[in-house]
Amino acid sequence: MSNDAGPPAGRPRDWDGTAVRARLGELARQDPQYTRFGSEEHRYRLTPPLPEAAVHDFEERYAVRLPGSYRTFLTRVGGAGAGPHYGLLPLDAPLLVDSDDAVDDLREQDRRPGFLAAPFPLSVEWRGNPGERFDEEAERARVAGSLVIAEAGCGEFVRLVVTGPSAGQIWFDDMTWDHLRPGPGFRDWYLSWLLR
Repeated sequence: MSNDAGPPAGRPRDWDGTAVRARLGELARQDPQYTRFGSEEHRYRLTPPLPEAAVHDFEERYAVRLPGSYRTFLTRVGGAGAGPHYGLLPLDAPLLVDSDDAVDDLREQDRRPGFLAAPFPLSVEWRGNPGERFDEEAERARVAGSLVIAEAGCGEFVRLVVTGPSAGQIWFDDMTWDHLRPGPGFRDWYLSWLLR
């Protein structure tokens, strides 16, 4: 079942961009030295929301429909920046072809033909065998249907499932220990960081 089906009782489905930005302002005032993990990178700032046409173009290009809470966040709150870990990655910024950063390699992988449109295959936590040789093709198949939306550091990335029964759910991809574990829906993941 999708974790993007709807908000808990009493919580509106739509994002309030003004309230989110006000809370980010509070966080910035409380942490002027950027001591909270990742804040030195995003500095509690969001880029402007994306135009509906830009999100629609992305969806058309990759044959997906982004999960509702993430899609609404992008078009009403911000396109990238302030968020858990090192912040939210841009949806469709140009990829750096000669980059040595793992996140750039993963973003390139996510945008290969058919990758995002393939149903995400996992429904429970998955652990690899640390003694086995890394199999890039098998790793790619395990995370198909998901989009890297944040970098957590030390080889861990945050993925948002965009296709299949788990669409809208966050998964934590620890490439160092060959481990994938499920998390909450996008909205709960973001709000747990924002309201902490």
